[in-house]
Amino acid sequence: MSIKDSILAAALAAVLPFTCVAYANPETEPENAAVIEDVIETDDSAQYISPEEFVSSLEFKTGRVVLGNNLATLNLPDSLVFLDGENAQRLLVDGWGNPPDDVPPLGMILPAGVSPLAEESWGVTVEYEGSGYVSDEDAADIDYSDMLKDMQADMREANTWREENGYEPVQLVGWAAAPHYDAEGKKLHWAKELKFGDSEANTLNYNIRVLGRKGVLVLNFVANMDQLAEIEASVPAVLAATEFNPGQRYAEFDPDLDTVAAYGLGALVAGKVAAKTGLLALLLVLLKKFWFIPVVLIGWLFKRIGLRKKEAPVEAVSAPVAPVAETKPQEPAQTVMDLNKPDDADKR
Repeated sequence: MSIKDSILAAALAAVLPFTCVAYANPETEPENAAVIEDVIETDDSAQYISPEEFVSSLEFKTGRVVLGNNLATLNLPDSLVFLDGENAQRLLVDGWGNPPDDVPPLGMILPAGVSPLAEESWGVTVEYEGSGYVSDEDAADIDYSDMLKDMQADMREANTWREENGYEPVQLVGWAAAPHYDAEGKKLHWAKELKFGDSEANTLNYNIRVLGRKGVLVLNFVANMDQLAEIEASVPAVLAATEFNPGQRYAEFDPDLDTVAAYGLGALVAGKVAAKTGLLALLLVLLKKFWFIPVVLIGWLFKRIGLRKKEAPVEAVSAPVAPVAETKPQEPAQTVMDLNKPDDADKR
């Protein structure tokens, strides 16, 4: 089964239990039917538009793009285009079917001349973690082979929680591209190969981190494993295009004024994959491309069902009960910022 088929099957599986329970008992039919109707009803914002209309509605930018409040600049070559945060969120949620994020990315880099809804498309989400100056003093001392073994062990531990809570396991197969640090440019990049459950196709998780005076630019490729060669060919252009602006650069760090992050360079690579909760947790660990069926409707469906999972369940509907706060296990760190929290015992 392809990744696309797997995601569609998971989406249908999320809705079918409501349907089955609702009509299994005629006495509860009215109440449960209302639940189903609330999930699948349409509103003014859930109108069908064609793939071409959706792509045309995205506002692509070219050339020089300033990120944030004069934080950094992208000097894009002709081979790349950019979507700002709002348009990037629309593509990720409504176009590719990912659950919405409370905080949209700064933007997204995409290949020019390729529809973002095409099978061969890919993208790079751009975010910023302002958690402090990350020291690179340990760069030459990091053994990435040993780190990989530790990360695989962490993944197995996280899978115990995932499987106990009904989510498919995620296997860290290995490095798709071994970590490499450019000490002069203060840029780190690496790639992991991941396997979700029994999926026949593995997932590519290609990462770039650009170190700055007060934090890190986080660039993550959204692509499939079979696109690795194309992504690797595009990495130099993305690296060359991304620079912090004056006042935010790594070399401008002032120990008397600036905060030092509580983690080192190795933690940028070794950040654990989270045991996420919520609907379709496999989609929340990594962004995965979805296909257009139709674009606005499926994105809306994910948002509506995801919201409903956070609400109190209807009594007549048999649904898993979340553990109480006192007994809920500690979730693994989700991002490098989680490693910086005082209550996290695993700071590296």
